Amino acid sequence: MATAALLFVPAMAKDKVTTHQVHFDKGTSGTTVKGHVKGYDTVYYKLGAKAGQSMRVSLESKKAFMNIFEPGKGAGDGAMFGGSTEGGGKYTGVLPKSGTYTIQVFLMRNEARRGTSVPYTLHMEVD
Repeated sequence: MATAALLFVPAMAKDKVTTHQVHFDKGTSGTTVKGHVKGYDTVYYKLGAKAGQSMRVSLESKKAFMNIFEPGKGAGDGAMFGGSTEGGGKYTGVLPKSGTYTIQVFLMRNEARRGTSVPYTLHMEVD
């Protein structure tokens, strides 16, 4: 009986997760990327850096937000910067660890529910 009831539960579409490795052009210390994030999808940018370096990240978007995770951490862990609670789309700081930092671009739930595709521009700089 329970098995039959499960057959009527609608299938949920899997949220799309896209990951990009960030590399700076030779002789530069930063880059800018443009993209879109839609619904409950997430876009990750992976960026290698060393402890003691300065990192600046800015997200320009009317509705997208960003989190930044230190090496070894990701969604579900505490972010070292949470754009939805720490002043929006600008981070500047000295990095505490060497390794790969993750920048997550996403929509808040109220916007994600609408399935809207939101454009953004992300600038990343490390020196």
